[in-house]
This record gives sequence, structure tokens and C-alpha cells, in this order.
Amino acid sequence: MTVTKMSWRPQYRSSKFRNVYGKVANREHCFDGIPITKNVHDNHFCAVNTRFLAIVTESAGGGSFLVIPLEQTGRIEPNYPKVCGHQGNVLDIKWNPFIDNIIASCSEDTSVRIWEIPEGGLKRNMTEALLELHGHSRRVGLVEWHPTTNNILFSAGYDYKVLIWNLDVGEPVKMIDCHSDVILCMSFNTDGSLLTTTCKDKKLRVIEPRSGRVLQEANCKNHRVNRVVFLGNMKRLLTTGVSRWNTRQIALWDQEDLSMPLIEEEIDGLSGLLFPFYDADTHMLYLAGKGDGNIRYYEISTEKPFLSYLMEFRSPAPQKGLGVMPKHGLDVSACEVFRFYKLVTLKGLIEPISMIVPRRSDSYQEDIYPMTPGTEPALTPDEWLGGMNRDPVLMSLKEGYKKSSKMVFKAPIKEKKSVVVNGIDLLENVPPRTENELLRMFFRQQDEIRRLKEELAQKDIRIRQLQLELKNLRNNPKNC
Repeated sequence: MTVTKMSWRPQYRSSKFRNVYGKVANREHCFDGIPITKNVHDNHFCAVNTRFLAIVTESAGGGSFLVIPLEQTGRIEPNYPKVCGHQGNVLDIKWNPFIDNIIASCSEDTSVRIWEIPEGGLKRNMTEALLELHGHSRRVGLVEWHPTTNNILFSAGYDYKVLIWNLDVGEPVKMIDCHSDVILCMSFNTDGSLLTTTCKDKKLRVIEPRSGRVLQEANCKNHRVNRVVFLGNMKRLLTTGVSRWNTRQIALWDQEDLSMPLIEEEIDGLSGLLFPFYDADTHMLYLAGKGDGNIRYYEISTEKPFLSYLMEFRSPAPQKGLGVMPKHGLDVSACEVFRFYKLVTLKGLIEPISMIVPRRSDSYQEDIYPMTPGTEPALTPDEWLGGMNRDPVLMSLKEGYKKSSKMVFKAPIKEKKSVVVNGIDLLENVPPRTENELLRMFFRQQDEIRRLKEELAQKDIRIRQLQLELKNLRNNPKNC
């Protein structure tokens, strides 16, 4: 099979996505003053859903991340509460696709943790996870939720293993042990029956996740793979990586035959990682470079030339990572087909970027919003582990696209460890680690003591008033 080298010159095509453009949110709709992590790990450090934005932050003595309600835009206070239970840097965070207040995190402390965010966001630091999952022997770099099954979570560690967790029981139920180096990326096909991975050993793999069997494997010597994404139901994979000339490159593969890529295209000579994002509803592929401000987008088809360049969103501000809003959180009245949340580390800024199809009509545009995976799972963990596959439960964005999931996460009952001294749980009240934390805690406690004293004084006055009223009633029984 001959590898097709594609030209950069865009060909004119009659496509409804030909004029898609990127629109940056106004400054007041951005999130400012956020101490974005300086960690060099190649992840997005950002996760977003229809209710919350989560960002991994810089922190001393452990790992933490912020969770901000989406409507709370503008400047974020320096002492804004954090999720800070990990003992090492947080390397990845992902929202549960079916329960919008449950988030998974993984860390250098070798643990994976499941957190339940209260209604309205955090009011104080959260240190107690709903579930602590221990199974990896080295740091954990990636977490991914299964796309159609509730409470199935995948984690990839620096011990070269992928663990599959059933959160109904809080235990790992399968282990995929076919990699010989660090796993760089994981991606599922539409129904979650296949998992594809890229690895530092320069191999691209397609795996049956329940058995751990490798169905296809490519040894990528000329195209060093970094990231991979399944292209919906097209039976295609797209990888980003580096060519033998150290230029950034993308390659398209047939998932059933990884002997040779269908096409390869060189992008540019920059050194930053290329993050691929695929929208199965519009068949659009977005390529965002880490460390530069550009997002290129293409349309993908099953016929040659397979990949058609559309346009490029340009920005001078470099991106560290990008969060993506789920489809049911988009503004369909503005013909928004994709939304990024861009991390600009130097400015401590999270900038929403909307990809918009220009239309004159204000009515609902059915041709650009087909039925899309919704917030209901198709399978239970036992059904999936038993061998069942099922496509996602679809929803229309026309009616009820703001409908929230009614599912609630029930953590398995485990013996809670606590050290109670004088009625205070020492594990719940973690002592401050730095002088600044100690001072902040001291001033908070002073404010709390002042508030309680005022409350007590008001109650004393109220008690005296009631005592006087009672005395008057006793002295004048005729007034009763």
C-alpha cells in the first residue's frame, strides 16, 4: 500500500462547515487569576461539563485542582477552595459523562480518586474523596471513563499497566498488561468495545479491553505516535506524532489493518505536541498545538482524500491544554458546534473559544445537530463486564438539551478510617503545611469566632426579650 502525502493547498469543496470560525469569549466570560499548574506532563490539566470547570493548579506539598461553577466567570480569588486530597501532583482529571458532579483524578501518589462536588461548587477545601483507588505501583498518568457504561473507569500508570475499575465495588476488575513502556494516550470507539493506545515504545495498539487481547499493532518507526483518537464509527484512527525529520505529522489508519497508514500529512516544524479532537456529529477534526495558539480544523470522509483542510483559528496566546464542552452543553441558538476552554498559563487565564457555523436563520439547524450521545448510560458495569456492547443512548439537542442526568453516584460502603480526638476527626481536619496556610487558617478561625460571638449576643438579647414577654403574660392573665 502506498502512503499518500497530502498537499497543504486547500481544495474547494461544497461543505456546510467550510466557513466555521472560532469566537473567543469576552474577557468578563473568561476565568481569570487561576494558578494553572506548571507541570510539564503532556495532558490537558482541564476538564469541563455543563455545570463545572475543573483545572489542575500549582500547589505546595501535594496536588490540587479547582472546581468552578461555569456561571462564576471573571476573577477567581486566590484563596478559592480546592480539591486537595492527593499527596503528589495531579496529572489528569475527567468528569463522569453520566453524573455531572462526579470527577476522577489521578496523581503521582499512585492513587486514583473519585470526588463528589457539592451543589453550587466548593465552599471549603475538599480533602476527603468519595473513593480512593489503589492498584498501581507507580504514578498514574491517565484516566478515562467508559463512553457507554456507568461507573467503569480506566487508568494508565507508569507501571505500564491499564487497570479497569468497577466503581460499584470500588475495586480493579481487569488489568491490561501488553505495553512495554509508558502509555501516552487512550481512546475508545463509539460503543466502548475497543480501546486504542499510543505508547512510548513507538507502538500503536487496538485492544479488546475486557480480555486485554491486542487485535492490531503498528510499529511506528517513521511516524512516532503521541496521541490517537477513534474517528467515530468510520473504523478509522487518527494519530498525531513526529516524522523522521522531526516535523509535526498526522496519520490516518484503518483500525482493522495497521500495517501501513492510509495517509500521512506533515503539519509544520514546531516542536509542541499536537492534540487531536474529533466531533463525530460533524465529522470535523480539530488539531491544537501545545505551546502555540493555533487550532486547525479539517473535515473527514470515508472516501479519498479522507481529510479536507477547512480553516485555522489563530491566536498569539500559547495554550498549555484544552478542555472540551460536551455536545449537550453547547449554545445551539448561536450555531455553536464545538467549544474549547483554553489554558493560558502566563496570564492565569481560561478562555472559552466557540466554533460557530455562520447561519442567517435563528431557527434550530437540524442538519448540523444530529442525535448525539446523551447523559444516560447504555449499560451497567456487570452487563459490560459480562460481554455486552451497546451504542450510546442518543439525545436530541432541540428539546431538553439542558436536561440534567437524574443518576446519583453511590459509593460502595467501605470502612472509613478516622482518628477522633476530643470529638475532632484529625484526618478530616488536615493540619496546615506552610506558614501562609497557618496564617490563613488562623484568620479564618478568628472571623468564625467573631461571627459566633455576635450570634451568641443576639441570641442572649432574644432570650431576654422572650423572658420579659413571658413575665408580662403571667402578670396579665386576662390578656391571654
